[in-house]
Amino acid sequence: MPFLRCSPLGPALRPPDVPSVAVLVELFRSGSAGGHVKCWERFAEAAARRAVGSDDIDLTVYVLGRREGVEELSPRVRFISLRPVFSARALMPGMSGVDVTDLSPFHPRLAGLLPRHDIWHLTHAFAFSSTAVRLFRSTAPPQRPGLICSVHSDVPLLASVYARQALAKVPGLSRWAHRPGSGLPDAVRRLARRRHERLLRMCDRVLAASPGGLEEISAVTGPDRVSMLRRGVDHERFRPDPAARGELVRRHRVPADRPLVLFVGRVDDSKRAVLAAEAVHRLRRRGRAVHLVVVGSGTDEDRVARLLGPDVTRLGPQPQHLLNRVYAGCDVFVFPSHTETVGNVVAEAMASRLPVLLPEGAHTTQWLAEPGRDGIVVEHDTPQGWARALEDLLAHPQARVAMGERAAATARLRHPSWTQVFEEDLLPVWHRTARRHQTV
Repeated sequence: MPFLRCSPLGPALRPPDVPSVAVLVELFRSGSAGGHVKCWERFAEAAARRAVGSDDIDLTVYVLGRREGVEELSPRVRFISLRPVFSARALMPGMSGVDVTDLSPFHPRLAGLLPRHDIWHLTHAFAFSSTAVRLFRSTAPPQRPGLICSVHSDVPLLASVYARQALAKVPGLSRWAHRPGSGLPDAVRRLARRRHERLLRMCDRVLAASPGGLEEISAVTGPDRVSMLRRGVDHERFRPDPAARGELVRRHRVPADRPLVLFVGRVDDSKRAVLAAEAVHRLRRRGRAVHLVVVGSGTDEDRVARLLGPDVTRLGPQPQHLLNRVYAGCDVFVFPSHTETVGNVVAEAMASRLPVLLPEGAHTTQWLAEPGRDGIVVEHDTPQGWARALEDLLAHPQARVAMGERAAATARLRHPSWTQVFEEDLLPVWHRTARRHQTV
């Protein structure tokens, strides 16, 4: 395979006092990629926008792609796409493309590139990370890079969800897929958790996504090696827009005479999209005029369509420059997922002046400043409970609008920009790690 176009760039030509950081994002990058990829796109953009004279970091973000290539954001910031060795799609053909990772235990192409970097920043737990760990262990301590990990997903929980999903497709075993305590999903979750905790213990620094995650990780690594990596919001892109509703009606033919309830994310068990659809279905059976709008794709798309028929509009994955118009054109945002460590879609919805409904105990509730006023935490996490919470909100339009206004105010006053998070949470950790390894 020919060497990447960017090979003359990067560590070989950087000043000796500028540390080189490799961020390993082992997911496919596209215009409709999920929140994990978008997060690092925003951080890379923040790095590329830094003022002239502040070239104190060289950043390469490694992602998966259908072909090998490079996109340069600035002379010191770039994305490198590498082809997967063993795509997760081979095991789960129905898996949403934006969430496909590489299940190989070793990625030889990445292994040849990693030694060029001083800091290896892991963000997942599959091929890229396992490759980095193998190289790290085989390198003598004085030459070892700094090792950092940021937590973006509840990988053990996701692993159990997908194991249960796979089990449901096996003839004769499907009845065990959703039974509490069924062996395989729980065993997969325990195994994934042990593997994840071993990875965290190896790192110089672990970046948690929520206060709850900070406590959990501290119990594994000790509190002195953990800090927060918040998530930002693009306030210029995600904002209220009175004209967006008419555009949504014209472009996608959604009903103009009823409230629009929005769900954004993978349409599968990991995000519990069907629960949102079941709640809307119950309201329709009671005669409540309401319509569900779904952005995303996944294995449960057909279930949602069968359940709601004409009462759902499926838009599929949407790029950011179109997604902002969808948010601004809807009335309520529902997100029943428990697998998020943060849930950027919640912040985007709030910035767009939408009341948000979130499950009790989920990390996504950290976006709320005043639960009950700028968003609703659903206590009874069942289709009936979600239907009741949604119906209460829809039955009082003035209260719904007021909650949306408070959500937008919370976003404007309390949710940081991506540049702010990059400068305050991420860059200092990279520099401290680099200085520590330079003095070893």
